[in-house]
Amino acid sequence: MKKLIFIRHGKAEDESPEISDLERSLTLKGKAISQRMAIKLLEKEGSLGTVVTSPAFRALETALIFMGEYGINAEDLILNNSIYFSLSLKNLPSVLSCVKEDADIVTLFGHNPSFSQIADNLSKEGCAFIPKSGVVCISFNIPTWSEIKRNTGRIECFLKPENIL
Repeated sequence: MKKLIFIRHGKAEDESPEISDLERSLTLKGKAISQRMAIKLLEKEGSLGTVVTSPAFRALETALIFMGEYGINAEDLILNNSIYFSLSLKNLPSVLSCVKEDADIVTLFGHNPSFSQIADNLSKEGCAFIPKSGVVCISFNIPTWSEIKRNTGRIECFLKPENIL
């Protein structure tokens, strides 16, 4: 059994000419909501497994907030440029190739629209739009990450800030 957890970054600063998109930080509200979502996820999921994040600062900050709640060291975090630049169902296997096959859970921190589209395509029941700080856990009855395919996952939980806070 394998499980993918998609966590969309929290609310970030507005775009501006002074800061590149990669450098945008979470707002104070984005940090607070992400922390509350991390606490809620911890009630449902005992582990984040292997953590892989987009290099965008807002995604990295969100990952560190969740990792802090789970007691995971920052040096265990894996940065993957594909999550920011070109994540799709087609290149998801290359993103997962950095994960050891014996890891049963992988948590990805990143962005829409790719996260919503991929979660929707992977789950049998489909997945609605993932809001900022939203969490979707999808389980797969497979022994290896390379076997993940469209419409083979089952949504175990879908946490949205508006339903929790």
